[in-house]
Amino acid sequence: MRPWACLPLGLLALVPFATPAQLPLHSSAPTTQSFTLLEALSADPDYVSLIKLLQSAKLIPTFNKLKNSTFFAPTNDAIDRHKSSNALWQHALDENVSGLTDNLQLRLRQELFYHLLNYTLPILPTEQTPQIHKTLLYPRDTAEPPSQEPPPYPPWMPIPNGTLGTEPQRLRLSYRDATVWAGVDASGNNGVKVIKDQVETANGLLLGIGEVIDMPPDLAAVVSQHPQLSYFSKILTPELTRFLNSTPTLTLFLPVDDAWAALSPYERLYLESEFAADDLTRILNLHAVVPNEVKWSDSFAERAVNFTTIHGRELRIVPTEENKIKVSEAELVERDIYASNGVLHTVSSLLIPPGALRPTPEKFLLALNCTEFVSLIHSVNLTHLINDPEAKYTILAPRDDVLKLFGHHDLPHRGSEELKRVLQYHFLPGKWSPKKLQDGALVETALEEEGLDGGRQVMAIEVTDENRQDAAKSIRFAGAGVIGDQVEVNNTLIYFVSRPLIPPADIMETALPNLELSSFVASIFSTNLAETLKSTPRTTLLMPPNAAFKRLGMLVSDYLLSSSSKADLERVIRHHAVQGVEYADPLVGGSQRTFGTLEGSDLHVERRGPNRTVFFTPSGGWADMRSELLPRNMLTQTGVIHEVADIMIPRSVHLTVGKLVKAAKGTTMTTMVVKAGLGWVLNGTAPPEGSRWADIGLKGSGWTLLCPTDDAFKQINLTDLYADEERLRAIVSQHLIPTPPQSIPPADTLTVIDTLMNNRPLPLDDSATYSTLQSKASAYGDLIVRVLEGADEGTVIGIKGARGSDGAQDWARVLSWGRSTTGDGSGGVVQIDRLLVPYTPSWYAEYGAPLAVGAGGVLLILLFFLGVRWVWRRDTTEATYEPIGGFGHDDSEDS
Repeated sequence: MRPWACLPLGLLALVPFATPAQLPLHSSAPTTQSFTLLEALSADPDYVSLIKLLQSAKLIPTFNKLKNSTFFAPTNDAIDRHKSSNALWQHALDENVSGLTDNLQLRLRQELFYHLLNYTLPILPTEQTPQIHKTLLYPRDTAEPPSQEPPPYPPWMPIPNGTLGTEPQRLRLSYRDATVWAGVDASGNNGVKVIKDQVETANGLLLGIGEVIDMPPDLAAVVSQHPQLSYFSKILTPELTRFLNSTPTLTLFLPVDDAWAALSPYERLYLESEFAADDLTRILNLHAVVPNEVKWSDSFAERAVNFTTIHGRELRIVPTEENKIKVSEAELVERDIYASNGVLHTVSSLLIPPGALRPTPEKFLLALNCTEFVSLIHSVNLTHLINDPEAKYTILAPRDDVLKLFGHHDLPHRGSEELKRVLQYHFLPGKWSPKKLQDGALVETALEEEGLDGGRQVMAIEVTDENRQDAAKSIRFAGAGVIGDQVEVNNTLIYFVSRPLIPPADIMETALPNLELSSFVASIFSTNLAETLKSTPRTTLLMPPNAAFKRLGMLVSDYLLSSSSKADLERVIRHHAVQGVEYADPLVGGSQRTFGTLEGSDLHVERRGPNRTVFFTPSGGWADMRSELLPRNMLTQTGVIHEVADIMIPRSVHLTVGKLVKAAKGTTMTTMVVKAGLGWVLNGTAPPEGSRWADIGLKGSGWTLLCPTDDAFKQINLTDLYADEERLRAIVSQHLIPTPPQSIPPADTLTVIDTLMNNRPLPLDDSATYSTLQSKASAYGDLIVRVLEGADEGTVIGIKGARGSDGAQDWARVLSWGRSTTGDGSGGVVQIDRLLVPYTPSWYAEYGAPLAVGAGGVLLILLFFLGVRWVWRRDTTEATYEPIGGFGHDDSEDS
C-alpha cells in the first residue's frame, strides 16, 4: 500500500502544487480499498492521454475531492480518434502548449464532466431499455469571454446553474450485444461501447470506453442533425437558429417530416421562401414551451400535464393506456433528445390551431416569385387585396422576370394613383377557374372607375380550344397570355400573366389606334367633344367605320365635315353616344329597347331577319335609316365602344337641299334656283303663297336637285342666262325631280337592308326614268339613267329622247349624292359634272324622220304600180303562131 493513500483528502489537494505535472507515481497494483480513480487511471497505460487532458483542464484536484462517482474513461485510442476532429483536444494534448485560456479550459472541463457521474452506479444496465443518469455537466456558454474572477473555491467544481437551469445534463446507459453502452438514445441504440472491465476504487467506479462521448450540442445543431427533422431544419431562418442555440432551458415538441404533408404544396413553398420569417417564428413558438425549466419526459410520462407554449397556447400532454403519449392532437414519436440548452421531443403532426398561419395570398405570391408585384401593391396601400385569407380573388400576377423584362418605365411611378388603378385591374373578385371562363366574356375586376360612377371596370377574356380539357385551353386576360398552370390556394386562384395588364384608357385613346375608325375620330377632334366624351361617365360610344361616310352619301359627309356645320356634326356625334354602359351581350341578347343619347333624342334597338341582326334606328334621318351593330366591346375608362355599320342622323339635324348643294360646290346652281323663284326648294319649305308654284300645288319637300358643279358653268354666259328668266326657269326645272317617299316593306318582312341604295335620294338603276318639273312643259322633260361598264364605268343621267349632235351633250356623269331629311326624308341632291340644257329639237330632227318615212312609202307604192304595168304589157305584146295547113272550118267557126 502506498503511504499517501491513507492521507486525508485535504492533504491530497496539495498534490497539484507539489507536482506540477500531476502524474502519480507508479508502484504495485493497489487494492480496491486503497486507491482512487486517479490512481487507477495512472496505473493503466490506456489512460495516459486522459490524464494529460485532466491536467490541462485542471481537474486533478476535482477528481481527488470526489467521494462517490462513476467515470466513463476514454482510452488513448479513443482520444486519438476524437482529437482528429476536435481541435480543442488536439490543442490540449500538444506538448508545446503551456496551458489553455480560461474559456478553453471551461470548454474542455465540460466535455470531460459529461463522462462523470457524481455517484457510483449501484448496478449496471442488463437490458436495452436505457437507464437515465445525471452527469456533472452543467452546460454553459463557452463562447463568451472568460471571467476574470477566480473560482469560488479550489479545486474546480461544476456550478449547478447553466443553460439547463439548475439541472445537469443527462446520460443514458444501455445493455446490448453482451456489453454496456453509454450515451445511447431513448431506444437504447447508438452510443459508446464500454470496452474495459469495470474498476472499483475508493471514490468511484471506472469504466473504460472505446470512444469519446460527445456532449449534446445546442438545440439548433440537434435539429439539423436529426434525420426526421430535415424539413424543419430546411426552413429555419438565421434568426430562429440563433434563438435555438442561445435560449436556455428550452423544450421543443417538433413535428417530424411526414407531419408537414398536412400543408398544401404552396404553403410549404411559402415557408421555404425568404418571406416566411414571421410565420416560421409563430410556428416555432407554437411548438416551444415557455423556457422556465426543461421538460424531460419523466415530468409527463406518468400523469397528464399542461404546458404553455411561447405563443401562449396550452399543450395538453396525456399518457394513454396504450403506453403512448398524446401531445394535444399529435402523438409523441421520440422523447428526450438531449441538447445543451434544453430537450427535444418529436411529434406526429403539427401543433398549429386553425388559422394560426393565416395563409394569405401575399405569402403565396412571395413564394411564387411575384415579389416585385407584391412590393408595388404595398407602395399604393392595396395590401387588403392580398392579406385577407377569407376573400375570394383571382389574381393575375406577373412574375419578377416579367416585370424585369418590361421595366419600370412601362409602369406608372411607385405609389401613384395611376399605378393603383393598374394593380387593381389585376384582381378579379371570385375564383375564375378555366372551366368558368368563356371566350368573349367580360369579367369584373377590383378596379372601381370614377368614369363608371364607382362601378367596377371589366376585363375581356379570350379562350381558345374551349371544348378541350382545362389544361389545353389557351386563355388571355385583356390580351395578355397565361404562362404555365394556374395555382389554386384556399380562396385564391393565381394566373401568371405574360405582361402587366393596363386598364382601359379614355375613349379617344382607345379608339385612336384603330385606323378603320379614323374618320369618326377625326370628326370628334374637329369639334370640341373630345374632352366631353372622355369625361362623361358611363357612356357607350357607337363608332362607324370610314366606309360609312361614303355609304352615307358623300354630300352629306362633306356637309357634316365642313367647317360651317360644326353644330350639326356635334349633334350627330352626340347621337352616337349612348347614356349608360351597354356591353355586347345585353345588346345582342336582349329584347327591343330604347336608349337615350347625349344628343337628347333616343336610339331604338331592334332585331330583324332570321339571324336576329341588331339594328339601331336613329331619331331622325330619312325613312328606314338604320345601322347594324358590330359588337366590339372596346373597353374605356367611362364605358365601352362598339362599331356600327353606318352613321345615324338625329332629328335635331335638318339636311336641306340647300345645305347639300353647298357641299356639292354648287354656288352657281344655288343662285340659279333662287333667281328662278325656286329658293323654297333649297330650304325645304312650302312655296310662297300666290306664287305660280303654290298655285299648281307643289310642296316644299320631296325634291331631288341635279346640281352641276361650279366648274360646269365655265363655258356658259351666266349674264345672258340670268337675263332670260324663262330659259333660266326651264333649265332649273330640268334639274328638279319630284321624289315621292320610297315604299318601305313591313318590318316583319324586311330581312336585308341595302344601305347604299337607301341613302340615295332616288334609285339610280340602269334605265330608270324620272319626270322633272320641266316634264309638263316639254316632251323632253324626262330624265333617264344609264349605268356604264368598261372603261367608262360609272353612272350617267340625261334627257330622255334627246339627240345631240355629238351624242353626249345631253348627258351628265353622276359624281356624288346626298339625301335630305326635310319633310318625309325623300329627295336630296345628285352632283353632276355638267349642266343639262332643256332639249329643243330642230325642224329636221323633229320632222325629218316622218317625211322620210312618207317619201319612202310613196316611192315604194310607185315602184309597185310600175312593176305591175310592166308585167301586164309584156303579157299583151307576146307573139302568136298559125298551125301547118291553116286553120280548119271548125276552127274558124269556133274562133
